[in-house]
Amino acid sequence: MAQSFDYEPASASASTEAETSPLERLAEIAQRTAEETGKFANVDAILRIPVTMQVVLGSATIPVANLMKLGRGAVVPLDHRVGEPVDVVVNGRIVARGEVVVVEEDNSRFGVSLTEIVGPLGQGDT
Repeated sequence: MAQSFDYEPASASASTEAETSPLERLAEIAQRTAEETGKFANVDAILRIPVTMQVVLGSATIPVANLMKLGRGAVVPLDHRVGEPVDVVVNGRIVARGEVVVVEEDNSRFGVSLTEIVGPLGQGDT
């Protein structure tokens, strides 16, 4: 049986933003659901399952002949434009979109600020 949850964006409440991240909020929802339904004996075991997360800046399709010609300094144009949201992919499925930001603690690293959570049917919930 599928169950849907309301997602509350971090910008909806300043106190919520300061207290919990979206992942912490998701963990709280999972914990509350487990307590209410009693279907999961140990939610902690589920929350410890590792997943692969990727941020996709864009993609390109090129012939193998052009691929073989690529070298240092070559530029490959991607299908995303500057300013468009990047896709956040978990285990091969797009789960969110966001914008690239510089991490405040370390200006030499990038991060992603989530702007949209993608629903189960590929539709975004802003």
